[in-house]
Amino acid sequence: MPTTKTLGCLPFFAKGVVVKGFGRGSKELGIPTANYTSEVVETLPNDLETGIYYGYAKVDGGPVYKMVMSIGWNPFYKNVKKSMETHILHKFESDFYGSMLKTCIINYIRPEQSYESLDALIDAIKSDIAYADTQLDLPEHSALQTHSFFNAEKPQDVNTSELILPGSSL
Repeated sequence: MPTTKTLGCLPFFAKGVVVKGFGRGSKELGIPTANYTSEVVETLPNDLETGIYYGYAKVDGGPVYKMVMSIGWNPFYKNVKKSMETHILHKFESDFYGSMLKTCIINYIRPEQSYESLDALIDAIKSDIAYADTQLDLPEHSALQTHSFFNAEKPQDVNTSELILPGSSL
């Protein structure tokens, strides 16, 4: 269960350019991820626990899709650099490095953890994806999928009175 402090940070809106990550998502795991720069990662609230989250994502001017995001150090790989790795529940035809990625993190799934094997990690990620897919079909999330954040060209274009929940890196 996430802490009350973590829940108080949600939803959290983030925006940044997609950069190359560790190169494991597509190649090793078969689960491609879009990665933010360390500058975007540094905007995360201190009270937001590391772990697996779900929400929505938009690449450039495209549609808003469901997503799962890993925030933290990925214990299986023993990372020393904190990351935000977004898996969008849509098959893209090609990489989109350099594109603008907007995400809205809605809720927490589970803490980060290490695994006995790569297969166990892949199974956990697939379970997270299935859970997120189901949760994001719930009607209470629809307002965030259509939030003005996803349509604003610049942060100042967002009507902050619409941001009725606390977290934001606008």
